[in-house]
Amino acid sequence: MVLYTSPFPNSFLSVLHSFSWGLIFPCYWLADRLVASFVPTTYEKRQRADDPCYFHALCIIITTPIYLALLVASLPFALIGFLLWSPLQSARRPYVYSRLEDKSHANGAALLTEWKAAGAGKSFCFGSANVCLLPDSLARFNNVFNTQARAKEIGRRIRNGASRPQIKIYIDSPTNTSISAASFSSLVSPQSGDNTNRTVNVGMKRTTSMEYKGDNSGSNNSEDAREDKPGVGEPNEEENSCIVRINGEENGLMSDTEADTVNGQPNASGLAEQSLDGDAENSKMPNHKQKEGDSGSLDSYTASRESLVKVRIGDGTVDQSTVNNKLLYKASIMKKTSVRKKKHTDETFDHEISAFFPANLDFLCLQEVFDKRAAEKLKEQLHHYFEYIVYDVGVYSCHGCCSFKFVNSGLLFASRYPVMDAAYHCYPNGRGTDSLASKGALFLKVQVGSTPQDQRIVGYVSCTHLQALAGDTTVRCEQLDMLQDWLSEFRKSTSSSSTANPEELVAFDVICGDLNFDNCSSEDKLEQQHSLFTHYKDPCRIGPGEDKPWAIGTLLDPEGLYDEEVCTPDNLQKALESEEGRKGYLVYPTSKNHSSSQKGRKASLKGNGRRIDYMLYTEEGLYLEWKVEVEEFSFITQLAGLTDHLPVAMRLMVSTGEDDP
Repeated sequence: MVLYTSPFPNSFLSVLHSFSWGLIFPCYWLADRLVASFVPTTYEKRQRADDPCYFHALCIIITTPIYLALLVASLPFALIGFLLWSPLQSARRPYVYSRLEDKSHANGAALLTEWKAAGAGKSFCFGSANVCLLPDSLARFNNVFNTQARAKEIGRRIRNGASRPQIKIYIDSPTNTSISAASFSSLVSPQSGDNTNRTVNVGMKRTTSMEYKGDNSGSNNSEDAREDKPGVGEPNEEENSCIVRINGEENGLMSDTEADTVNGQPNASGLAEQSLDGDAENSKMPNHKQKEGDSGSLDSYTASRESLVKVRIGDGTVDQSTVNNKLLYKASIMKKTSVRKKKHTDETFDHEISAFFPANLDFLCLQEVFDKRAAEKLKEQLHHYFEYIVYDVGVYSCHGCCSFKFVNSGLLFASRYPVMDAAYHCYPNGRGTDSLASKGALFLKVQVGSTPQDQRIVGYVSCTHLQALAGDTTVRCEQLDMLQDWLSEFRKSTSSSSTANPEELVAFDVICGDLNFDNCSSEDKLEQQHSLFTHYKDPCRIGPGEDKPWAIGTLLDPEGLYDEEVCTPDNLQKALESEEGRKGYLVYPTSKNHSSSQKGRKASLKGNGRRIDYMLYTEEGLYLEWKVEVEEFSFITQLAGLTDHLPVAMRLMVSTGEDDP
């Protein structure tokens, strides 16, 4: 299958499309700004609280007639542009495939040589997030704004989090059973398949920030210095992984004195320094003012030293004294007040609430990347880490779906591994405002390795976004049916193997996306019992209507996005690790026995919030001699203040069944 690298089959249609959109854009932009001026976010309301009440009203009185006059003047041009633009959509391709052009930073082909299906196996990390990149006027209804600046910052945070070295703190404390101490962050198996450095899951564990105090600690702190390094930001896990074990005392918490001094070295992190990249745009964002102890944005020199440290560790054991001499611990990260007991201690994999995207993230599925200009900015940032990106997915106008589509599907896929095939299908049964977007499913086939017999090792990743309106249970169930049918057809059409002569070995099959229903609401019973969950496993789910105790909701209460307690990644992580914080800042499952008001449901709430963002995997249809199991699952707070959803990540281990070398 040929991957489409441009939206149109020839340059003439591309130029004609650009011309038609150039006629439409002024009208579109003016209408967007006009509506946005009447829909303030809570952040803007708080900013204006200190100003005279009449100032904002005066601005609206002055700007509204100007916007209206320019809007009316641009309408004739927009109409002409629309008459050209609409028929062109019948020739438009359903997605655009982008590959990193800078060959010096390209590393996807090299990754294929790392795994030859030998040894104990290989792990792959998947991430998914709803980033709410709508036109600014529409995004404000979700209490987020400045879509263009948010897109750039979201991309920067994702790739900085994914490209950081894997530094883990293990707190061995059997007496401390708080959710913070029980949070995982065990080391991932080395990507080369050598599991000699793999850490056994023992004791209580928690990821923390660290600072590297090497001889040249200041030489590589800047973002530009990191970007100049080859390999698209893929760190070598064996070299950049570090294990630090702390024997638990006083419930596993470090005192202020201990936190400030490690092996006699004082903590010199000090106040967070200002970012040198993107200050103009970041000054417009509400959560970019870093506070001491907040390293979640990974966007300042301090954050770079604390979380993007380069601890080089070769093969063999790690000298604990050497590591301790170079690492300074942040007391603000280690101090926690949550006393929630850890349940299901027999869980076969690790789980946590993390302030960062997982290191060595392999695949990323995003939803609600509707704005095309924002998609370009996001793609540009993600290309610093991901070599292969599929974006601008969907159809427009009346082409391919039953109703007129004003925006695309909002789906975006990024990968470190080469994409072999891709296909998109639009859900034809969208209702209400959802029918204006070409919501659907994106199916991808990626190559992740090859065997010594030159058999390709492949995987399947599906990204989708279902009907959002409450009460549309039947619509979502129909879309889940179509999702399964389309995925089955895609696998059959792209498979070049037979049982007798397998040319390809399938390592994994994963579904990611915003399904817009949770596993605890009484109104979502039909979706909870759908046959999809008999073929695909949900790591967070016990059964229909019951999530595992550690699973939390992924839908944030929009009204609280800019509260000081949750406006930074570290603060949001701390808030969600306590039951009271989850009740205050997550949207909870609805029940017929409770009021729909968020404040009226504080007493008896079911679950830990509405978990509508899913990561599912299956063991069906894979290579028979291999076994797939979840290694870790995380809820991520790194996009705090930038979207009203929590990203999720899952790491799968594909075991070949062979003994360790």
